[in-house]
This record gives sequence, structure tokens and C-alpha cells, in this order.
Amino acid sequence: MINSPVTPSKLKQAKKRLLQMHYESNVGHLGGNLSCIDALLVIFHEFLKEKDEFVLSKGHSAGALYIGLWSLGAIPESALASFHKDETLLPAHPSSNGIPKISFATGSLGHGLSLAAGLALGIKLKGRDDAVICLTSDGEWQEGSTWEALIFAIHNDLKNLTIIVDHNELQGFGATSDVASMAPLWEKLEGFSIKTYVIDGHNLDEIRSTIADAKSKLCIIFLRTVKGHGIEQLEGKLESHYLPLTQDQYSQALRNIDNAQ
Repeated sequence: MINSPVTPSKLKQAKKRLLQMHYESNVGHLGGNLSCIDALLVIFHEFLKEKDEFVLSKGHSAGALYIGLWSLGAIPESALASFHKDETLLPAHPSSNGIPKISFATGSLGHGLSLAAGLALGIKLKGRDDAVICLTSDGEWQEGSTWEALIFAIHNDLKNLTIIVDHNELQGFGATSDVASMAPLWEKLEGFSIKTYVIDGHNLDEIRSTIADAKSKLCIIFLRTVKGHGIEQLEGKLESHYLPLTQDQYSQALRNIDNAQ
């Protein structure tokens, strides 16, 4: 599945296609998509091999997942027009039906890491060297099932599992620190037998070098990100979790991406 390095121009193209898909379908949830799409593209284009597994636990960022697969040619351009519509293969949260490389329906937050840990254990027991990468939100770490999955992964020494956290500090009802104070989340992991990294989740070089260093070890990579990153009217705003773009906002968002360094 490895394609070619992600360049700033390739990332801009993906972001613009993400915005177009959401705008044309009149769908919100752009904030969390824009906070993780940088890392998701690097994972897909530079690290995932054919038999590796990727689990998007934060299923409300399905748009970024679909655009990542589209950028690889795994989802055709024609399919993007059906996003979020009746009988689509591209629903609001990922479905395991009909799209290669999407193994699980996710979006009931807190389940993805358990699924990923189970996959990693199965691969380990079969003596294979395939990797599993799981992308979670920071809000999911308020759920007991996520911590249980982490304990399971550490107990079974799942060196083939990489956990990535989109640490944008916002969730559906406000700041994560206001809903259930856990930030910074990496401090809560002190004492666990697991390697942690804390990086800029919008820096392509930091993302790729950290994932490369994390290979063959059980670890958690915390991406310090901004919800709605790169779009002036969405950055750091709770509204970006819900509201679709107006025509004016869409036009301005495209200009923001074009003008980005």
C-alpha cells in the first residue's frame, strides 16, 4: 500500500478534496478531520504495507479516511459524490462493508483500540510481522474500554501495535479539560510500561520520523493538533465538530489552504 512521500502540495490537494466532499454533501465534522488528515496521509502513503491494518477509532473523521484511501486510488473519484447519502459505501462513520482496508465499522468511541489490540494479538499468535496502527481521539481516553485495551496491549507485549492520539483538546460537548479533565493526556500514562512520543501533529517531518522510530515497539504517539487546522473560521472552535460550511465559508476555506505555507 506504500505509495510515495506526502508533500505539502499533495496534502493541500487532499484537504481541498475533503472540503469539497463535505461541502457538496452539506456535512459537518470537518474539525476533527482536519486535525488528523496530515498524519493519516503519512501513514497511508509512507508506512502501511499491503497486509498491515489501520483502525480509525475516531470514526467521526471518516471523511479524512475516505480521502486518504482516495488519494491512494483505493476509492474512485465517482464514489466521493455519494458521501453521507442513502445506500452509500461512504457513510458518516466508516462501514466495514464494501471498501478494502476498512476492517471495522467504528464511531462508537472507545471501541477502536480494543479492536486494534485484538488484531495485533492475532497477528502475533500467527507469527506474522504485519503492523497495526490505531488512530484515536483524545476524548476517547475518558472511556474505560480504551484503558482496558491499553492494559491488554501492554500485558500481551504487542510490539506490532502503534497507538496514535489526535490530541486536539476538543470534543462534542466542549474542551476535553472541561468535560473530563485529562489534558495533557500523556502525563496520565506515567508509570505504564509503554513508550510515548509527543509531537506536532501538523508537521509532516515530525510525523514520519516518529512513526519510523516507533516501528516494532508498543508505543503511543500523541499528536498535538488544532481542530479545524488551516481553516481560519474553524480553527479551535467547537462549531467545527458539527456545522457544515456555507458557500462563503467554503470559498474562504479553499483560499486558506491555497495560501498556506
